[in-house]
Amino acid sequence: MMRAPSSDLPLVIDEVSLDAGATRLLDRVSLTIAPGAPTLIIGPNGAGKTSLLRLCMGLVRPTAGRVTWGGRADCAPERRAMVFQRPVMLRRSTAANVGYALAQAGVARAERAARGAELLARVGLSDLAGRSARRLSGGEQQRLALARALARQPEILLLDEPTASLDPAASRAVEEIVLMAAQSGIKIVMASHDLGQVRRLAADVVFMLRGSVHEQRAASDFLERPSTPEAQAFLRGDLVI
Repeated sequence: MMRAPSSDLPLVIDEVSLDAGATRLLDRVSLTIAPGAPTLIIGPNGAGKTSLLRLCMGLVRPTAGRVTWGGRADCAPERRAMVFQRPVMLRRSTAANVGYALAQAGVARAERAARGAELLARVGLSDLAGRSARRLSGGEQQRLALARALARQPEILLLDEPTASLDPAASRAVEEIVLMAAQSGIKIVMASHDLGQVRRLAADVVFMLRGSVHEQRAASDFLERPSTPEAQAFLRGDLVI
């Protein structure tokens, strides 16, 4: 009898610190990420958002503290995928980039063409299947990166400011794909510094500053009634460092 795959959720970060040499990137962070609608990690540049996402993916090990996925530590990232702010495109076509991701995810060769076409349609790139991925626009590359991540059929999708360098139309296209993924049951954990994005996408918010979590609350509560002076200043648009 086949066992149902165990879940990576909840993702629990318990008193985690992360150092890079003499620099402390994360300082005693405790956080629980549960199934459900998107969680947005917000804060100024240098707050620790990317480090936290890399920790959630399992790309770095904590200097202190513990990370567990569904109650398990040292869990292979088979059910997690991450899209970086500037994704690297393979030197091949748009379709072949997705085909490579499907192969890495263990999809049988006979199924890859149909699955790849489905993924490209999902992100609106069917017409560009034959184009070199490195010749796509920034927004198209980010949509391709999302298609490659979705090829893994992840339970958790980690996104590091995926719209940071995009114009409003390209940002909207990426957000629509993210919302569709969330509606399909994928847990979205996304770093952003865009408060408009928080209003449009977030169910709950993790507010970070100087490597620490200052607040984790429902997005509506955070936006209307931030509980720390630093969060109030961030929402006003003041410089917070």
